[in-house]
Amino acid sequence: MQRKINLLLLLFSLIGGAIGFAIGEVILGSLLETWPRFAVVGLYFGVLALCIGVFCLIAELIAPRLNGNSWRQRYTDLSWKLLVPSTLVLLFIVGGLLQLLYGLHLGGAKQVKDIVLVIDNSGSMLETDPDNERYTAAKQLIDNMDGDKRVAIVMFSNTAELLQPFVNVSSQEKKNEIHAAIDAIEPTDGGTDFRLALSEAMKTIQGETGFARGTMVILLSDGFSESSINQQIEDYKEQQIVINTVGLSVVDTRGSALLQQIADATGGSYYDVTEANGVSLVFQNIYKKLDNRTLLTERKGTLEDSTLYMLLRILAFALIGLAIGVSLGLVFDNRFLALSFGAGGIVGGIAAGYILDYGLSGHDFTDGFWRFIAALVLAAVIGLFTLIVPIRENSGTKSRGGGRKGSGSALPSAGMGGRSKDSRSHGF
Repeated sequence: MQRKINLLLLLFSLIGGAIGFAIGEVILGSLLETWPRFAVVGLYFGVLALCIGVFCLIAELIAPRLNGNSWRQRYTDLSWKLLVPSTLVLLFIVGGLLQLLYGLHLGGAKQVKDIVLVIDNSGSMLETDPDNERYTAAKQLIDNMDGDKRVAIVMFSNTAELLQPFVNVSSQEKKNEIHAAIDAIEPTDGGTDFRLALSEAMKTIQGETGFARGTMVILLSDGFSESSINQQIEDYKEQQIVINTVGLSVVDTRGSALLQQIADATGGSYYDVTEANGVSLVFQNIYKKLDNRTLLTERKGTLEDSTLYMLLRILAFALIGLAIGVSLGLVFDNRFLALSFGAGGIVGGIAAGYILDYGLSGHDFTDGFWRFIAALVLAAVIGLFTLIVPIRENSGTKSRGGGRKGSGSALPSAGMGGRSKDSRSHGF
C-alpha cells in the first residue's frame, strides 16, 4: 500500500474535466428547455465522467504509475469495455436520480400553481404601448400555461381593480373567456400607484386560497410610483410570494430602480424591456423558470437563500464525486483506486457544490465560469487523492499451463473481485 501520484493522470484528468464541461454546456444550453431536467442533468454528469475517465485511462496507458504494468499489459481491453457503462451510464443514473430529489418541494416549499398578472393601465401607456402589446403578451402567456395552473389579472393606474378573479386554465374555453375580458379593457389617463396594485393582488391571493397554494406575481409598468410600498413588500416576503417585475420603456430611472427593488426583495427578477413587442418573450421566460430548479443552475425565488437546498446541492455533488471516483476504480479494475478516487470525489464534490451554490447568479457567462471551476476542482481532487489514501497496483496475473512455475499461486491482486490466491484471475 503506497501513497503516490501520477502527475500525467492529474493533468489529463483536468483536460478531461474541461472537455466534459464544454460538451455539458452545449447539452445544458440546447436541451434544458425541451428535455426533462433529470435527463439533462444526468447526461451532463455522465459526459463529464466519461471524458475524465477516457483521459485518465489514456494517462495510465502512457505512464502506469498507479495501476501498474501488469494491468497495462493484460487488461486494457477490459478497461475500454468497462469505460462507457462505468462512467456515462452510471453517472447518468446517479445524476438523474439526484436531480429528481433536488427538484422535490421539501421543507414547506410550495410549487407555483397560481399566477397574478398586475398590469399598468395608466395614461402614459398610450405612448409606451400604443398597440397594447402587453395585453397580447398576457393572452399568449395564458394560452401556454399548463392545465393545472390558475391565473388572475389586476389592472391599475392611480386606482386598482380585479379584472379577472382566479380561474383555472385547463380548457381553451376558459382561456377564451379571459381573452375576452382582456380585450374589453378601456384605456385611462390615470397615474401610477404600485401600493394599490400590490394590495389588490395580495387581497385576491388571500381571499381565494388563504395562501395555501404556491403563487407568483408578474408586475408590469412603465412608470414610477410615489406611494410607499414597504409594508406591501413585507407582506409578500412573509408569505414567500415572488414578484417578477417588467419595466416597459421606463424613462424615469427611479421607476426601474423601484421595480428592481421589488423583485430583489421578494426573490424575483427584474426585466427591462425597451420595445413593447418584447414583453411576450419576457413573460414566456418568466413562466419557463417556474420551479425550474436544477443542480447546475441558480436557485431563484423563495428558495434562493434556503439552507436546506444549499446542503442538498452540496450533498448531491459529494455523491456525484463519489460515483465518478468509484467509476474510475471500476475502469481500472482496482478496488484500492476505487476507494482512493471515491474519497477524493466526495471531497471534490463538496467543494464543487459549495462553489456552485455561492457562485451561480443567473448570468450565462459567469454561471458557465463557475461550472467550469467546479468541474476542474472535482477532477483535480480526485487525481490528487492517491497522495492521501494509499493504493496498491492491480497485480493480477495470467496463468500459463495452470499457474506460476514452481509455485502454483499468484501474488495478491488488487482487482475488484478481491481474489488473492487464484493465479488464473484476470482481475474480476
